[in-house]
Amino acid sequence: MRTAAPIEHITVLGAGTMGSQIAAICALSGYRTTLVDIADAPLDQAKDLLWTRLERDVDKGRRSAKDVAAAQAKLQFATDRDAVVASTDFVIEAAVEDLAIKRQIFASLDAVAPAHAILATNSSNIVSSQIASATGRPDKVCNMHFFNPALIMKCVEIVPHELTSPRTMECTRVLAESLGKEVVQLNREIPGFVANRLLNALRKEALNLIDQDIASPADIDKAARDALGHPMGPFELMDLVGLDVVYLIRLAEYEQTRDEASLPHPQIQQMYESGRFGRKSGRGWYDYASA
Repeated sequence: MRTAAPIEHITVLGAGTMGSQIAAICALSGYRTTLVDIADAPLDQAKDLLWTRLERDVDKGRRSAKDVAAAQAKLQFATDRDAVVASTDFVIEAAVEDLAIKRQIFASLDAVAPAHAILATNSSNIVSSQIASATGRPDKVCNMHFFNPALIMKCVEIVPHELTSPRTMECTRVLAESLGKEVVQLNREIPGFVANRLLNALRKEALNLIDQDIASPADIDKAARDALGHPMGPFELMDLVGLDVVYLIRLAEYEQTRDEASLPHPQIQQMYESGRFGRKSGRGWYDYASA
């Protein structure tokens, strides 16, 4: 048996980059999977991007055509969330990093999901105790945090809150392993978890170096890559993740901690307000318009 509880149908909420790739991983791993969003347009875009990427993987020998075809047969796209969730075993929420929205989503999920279904949030910063209290099944709520790009990154952090049951954690851990992931399991929740707290320390120092005009973003990134062996530097990574996401994550942490040190750096706020989100907008720390 692949998991600690029988999981046949996985629902992923949110057809953005993370949600769509998480759904693809589940389908590639043999699970019947449904990707849900509120409108057809983001679902159509996600479908086109996923199939293009997976076909490119086949061309480059990274995946077999048979595996991709099987995943395409397993992955469905839908806008009727309640109808889908009513027959699901495991939900992975990948919506915007906004606590009020997540609480609304989880309350709605709780009303229609089967009693045995686990409700996990992919949030990288909002701890699940703040979401679980919106449901009548707090023992079946946890964080299951994938990393971007989810189709490539091996790590998944799973994080319990005080009322999460051991069975929920075991089921989530074994599910993550069945997706080919390496699991980092926290003993208790803390904003930012493990990886992002380490990343935030590096990002904070990189921004301090910019503030002091010590070096350019390009040279700081070069030091991270060539001296520390990181696959990309902190500024490149912010552009890849999206400066809007970085900004909202910092705000979400501040909402939880009320520590002013958690607030977005002024330059991050300035970029957010000017629409310089990184790769997705064509400009962030770097200019991608001509790339």
